Amino acid sequence: MLKLLNRIALVTGSDSGIGRGIALAFAEEGADVLITYHTDAAGAEETAEGVRRHGRRAVVRALDVTNPASVAEMFGAASELGEIDMLVNNAGLSGAHKPFAETTDADFDSMLKTDLYGPFYCTREFVRRRGSRGGKIINITSVHEVTPAPEYTAYNAAKGGLLAFTRGLALELAPQGFIVNAIAPGLTRTPPTRERIDSEDGQRGIRENIPLRRVASPKEIGRLAVYLASEDGDYITGQSLTIDGGLETNWGQGA
Repeated sequence: MLKLLNRIALVTGSDSGIGRGIALAFAEEGADVLITYHTDAAGAEETAEGVRRHGRRAVVRALDVTNPASVAEMFGAASELGEIDMLVNNAGLSGAHKPFAETTDADFDSMLKTDLYGPFYCTREFVRRRGSRGGKIINITSVHEVTPAPEYTAYNAAKGGLLAFTRGLALELAPQGFIVNAIAPGLTRTPPTRERIDSEDGQRGIRENIPLRRVASPKEIGRLAVYLASEDGDYITGQSLTIDGGLETNWGQGA
C-alpha cells in the first residue's frame, strides 16, 4: 500500500538535489507535488517529469521564499492540485566559506532571509490555511544545526535557528493537529557539493570522517521524509532526525 496515496505536498527548492529527492520519493508513495524553484526552471520541470512518471500530478511554480507575497501567490497556485497537507521547507543557501570578521551584513542577511525567514513565511502561510485541520511540516536543516563548522557563521546561525523554530512550532501547534519535525542531513551528493565530494581532498575527508565511508544520496533523504510524512511518523514531533552516515558520532574522536 502506498504510504502517501492522494496526499498533496509542497516541497520548496525541489528543482534539484535534496528537494528533488524528496519530491520523487513522495510521488513514488502516491503523493501529488507542488514543485518550486528560484532560478532553475528547467531543473524544476525535470523534477515534475519524474513525479509524473510515477503517475502523480505535478505543478511547477517560481518562488522567492524571502518574499511573503511570492509565498502567498505560490500557495494560491496549489489550487490546481487541491489543498496542500504536507509542507517541506527545503529551499536554502549553502553559505559562503569565509572568516567571521569578513562576513558582511549582506552575507548574514541573505542567509537568514533564505534559510530561516523562508521557512517562517512558508510555514505561516501553511498554518493559516490549514487551521485546525493540521498537517505535516518537515524542515531541512543540517548536521550544523548543533555542530558548527568554522567560517560558516551565518549558515550555522540559520540552521541552529531552524532547529529551535521546529521545536517551538511542534509545541505550539500540536493542539491544532500539526506534526513538525526536521531532517538534518550530513554531506549529500547535490549539484553544489559534487565538485568538493569528487575532489581528492573530499574523498580523503569522507574516508577519515564518515564511518560509513560515503555520502548520502538525495533519494535516501527522500525516504526519511516519507517516513515522517506518512502515518509511520504520526507520533514523532519536535524532533530532528540526523542522517549523516555516522559523521556526528565521529567528531571529537581521538581528542
